[in-house]
Amino acid sequence: MRKALKFTTVLFVTLLLSCGGSDKKEESSSYGKKAPEKKEVKAPASQRIDLSNKGIGSITSVDLGLVVDQDMAAQGKEVFEKMCTACHKADKKFIGPSPKDILKRRSPEWVMNMILNPDEMVKRDPLAKDLLIEFNGSPMANQNLTKEEARAVLEYFRTLK
Repeated sequence: MRKALKFTTVLFVTLLLSCGGSDKKEESSSYGKKAPEKKEVKAPASQRIDLSNKGIGSITSVDLGLVVDQDMAAQGKEVFEKMCTACHKADKKFIGPSPKDILKRRSPEWVMNMILNPDEMVKRDPLAKDLLIEFNGSPMANQNLTKEEARAVLEYFRTLK
């Protein structure tokens, strides 16, 4: 009887200790592995919408007419085809992002500052930095366009639907 009582006591103490938990709470999944940490998934920079960012550069305000200036857009198309198509395709991703619907994702000021001041933009603008990473570190070349040429290219972008 004593042996049975000792055995029962030892068994009870063992069960009590084994059922006790530590103060550390760890999430685990099956097989005793830790559950992976949840990471916030950001949309790629080329798909993010940020219409409040005006970028880094001399362009602080751009007035877009309600109607596209077709003459200016035609001039912008010429400049784009001459200076930009080595890296950009009007309707699809290439070495750089497509300008199609760019004004649904970026402010006109940001677009013009990126065209006119790409070096400073990739150094100081968070979105331009993210684009540089997304496009494998291929920086946008400064084509030394005038403000008028950049504005014409912007007007051309308005025609890309």
